[in-house]
Amino acid sequence: MNKVYTAEILGVGTELLLGNIVNTDARDISVMLSELGINVYWHSVVGDNPERLTESVEIAKKRADIIITTGGLGPTCDDLTKVVLARAFGLGLEFNEEAAERMRQHFAVLNKPMTENNLQQAYLPEGCTVFQNLWGTAPGCAFRAEGCIVLMLPGPPRECNAMFRHCAMPYLRSLSDETIVSHNIRIFGMGESSVEFKLRDMMNEMSNPTLAPYAKEGECMLRVTAKAHNEAEAERMMEPVIEKVRGVLGSVIYGIDSESLEETVFGLMRDRGVTLAVAESCTGGFMAKRITDMAGASKVFLGGATVYSDASKASLLGIDRALIAEKGAVSEEVAREMATKVREKLGADIGIGITGVAGPDTDGRHEVGEVYIALADKDGVYCRLFTLGKTRERVRLAAANNAFDLIRRRLTGLPMDN
Repeated sequence: MNKVYTAEILGVGTELLLGNIVNTDARDISVMLSELGINVYWHSVVGDNPERLTESVEIAKKRADIIITTGGLGPTCDDLTKVVLARAFGLGLEFNEEAAERMRQHFAVLNKPMTENNLQQAYLPEGCTVFQNLWGTAPGCAFRAEGCIVLMLPGPPRECNAMFRHCAMPYLRSLSDETIVSHNIRIFGMGESSVEFKLRDMMNEMSNPTLAPYAKEGECMLRVTAKAHNEAEAERMMEPVIEKVRGVLGSVIYGIDSESLEETVFGLMRDRGVTLAVAESCTGGFMAKRITDMAGASKVFLGGATVYSDASKASLLGIDRALIAEKGAVSEEVAREMATKVREKLGADIGIGITGVAGPDTDGRHEVGEVYIALADKDGVYCRLFTLGKTRERVRLAAANNAFDLIRRRLTGLPMDN
């Protein structure tokens, strides 16, 4: 792909229009297309109606180099995507025996009968590249016609995501003698607008490699992408860009190609042989949940206590009831005690204490979103007051993120106040 391609993602299904299903396929495909350096200019959704689907395809043909459809490849009478797309590009449909045999095997493994209508999924546009479905029944496909590259993928997100990653991406890469390589710079503690402001001149001057910011839930990401004749050359092109970004943004960068803050912290603790225990109030165990979602968490995570009430803080952790009454459950003093007590009781190297007001009501002393997070280790206790937003979901997410970031900073010797 020596030219810069533009893509349109066309979701097919009345259930998408009714809001019964969220169109996560378009989001996931957009992310993966960005890894290939392909610009997504349009997301469209159309119901299971042949006339309106035809109209949508005709519009897409005029404005996009690549048309990607999701959904409408199944065995029922309203699954019309292949028929409409083939007709729109003047192609017939032909039976693919390999796809049919995969369906038979799929149903045999499930020990279920395969009804005859399932075989309509094996009819595909003549001359197309077939994407055999290893994750379900309906195969996908790709073809080139009338100056367009057309890809059709199944609608179920698990199938769509896997097929795009393992089948469509190699197909799109094969269209070029160049290699596109990307790295994701993960950032916590600085918003997208601030990141963009600091790097704006640099980004505007770049064409290859490119540098683009993306807002993530509770954090930010920069994607560096280079196009070259081979991967090694692309890596050499990106290296000085990444180093320059590190120099500008500093300690808010928590990883390159990391999946999440908790994954980064887990890796740091595992490599250093450090263990963790947490005491959570307003986050309701969310921090513990996120770290135990990772395989191998038992190597570093000893346990946690969800101490939501004053009584549980006293009975489970042994915090003095008089201190809670005097200072309030949401206070620096109680947060420090939570971190210290849970560390002592579970014998961990690091203890975390989180207490705050998640809303919607205040506690009479603090505003919604005010959260104390304390970290206790062999060197003492650090505690900080954060103001994290006005919704319960936002407060819980941001509190857990900041707690993980404090651990990262402690383990790497970075300043605790970013």
